[in-house]
Amino acid sequence: MPDGAASSPDSLTGRAASRRPGRHVAIIMDGNGRWAQRRGLPRLAGHRAGLEAVRRVVEMCPDFGIGTLTLFAFSTENWRRPPDEVRGLMALFRRYLRKEAAELAEKGVRVRFIGDRTRLDLDIQQMMAGVEAHTAGCDRYDLVLAVNYGGRAEIAAAAQALACEVAAGLRRPESVDEAAIAARLQIADLPEPDLVIRTSGEQRISNFLLWQCAYSEFVFVDEFWPDFDRDALERAMRAFGARERRFGAVAG
Repeated sequence: MPDGAASSPDSLTGRAASRRPGRHVAIIMDGNGRWAQRRGLPRLAGHRAGLEAVRRVVEMCPDFGIGTLTLFAFSTENWRRPPDEVRGLMALFRRYLRKEAAELAEKGVRVRFIGDRTRLDLDIQQMMAGVEAHTAGCDRYDLVLAVNYGGRAEIAAAAQALACEVAAGLRRPESVDEAAIAARLQIADLPEPDLVIRTSGEQRISNFLLWQCAYSEFVFVDEFWPDFDRDALERAMRAFGARERRFGAVAG
């Protein structure tokens, strides 16, 4: 599309719009700390700015025909960060859960969480459950927040559950196939990501949705997450729309 041409959300994704309405976009939100450091600010200031970016993107999703948005909020590896930074992140997460639950419900956004909740403080676990319950009836689109999440751990947990079923005589070993594993992943009822976006210029997956992203398209953008805005999302969606997804087949 020439620069300056008028566009609609459907035109941004080309052929994908007619085939996959309500597409699934997953975002690895990277670069909060570097954004802050370049401004001479503490890293936590970058995480605060990143929270504003979350609000912006959540607001924009319907404009781009996004039916599921998954955000990588906190990985299993992020516990290795300095304790003060981890405490600050958890405080921001509490604030987000308190402030946003009612507004997300009003916007028709159903909130889901993936990851191991057991390591999180009990009050956070309770707030997460409350937000899920409060938004369970919403049907505009799904917002999935990955918190204390790791793709390898998710696959291992699915394999362990299946192994227990085999050991208990509830299934035969040969029935453990791709479909059986996929059915035991945490958002098995949602479509796999069509597009994965990573901010900050880094080009790696970082243990995010390893199983689900087998045939996702990837777009890496230079903006740090706090600077991610409508223009950045539009460029990513344009790049996605220009690609031909063949899922291992040969183009017809």
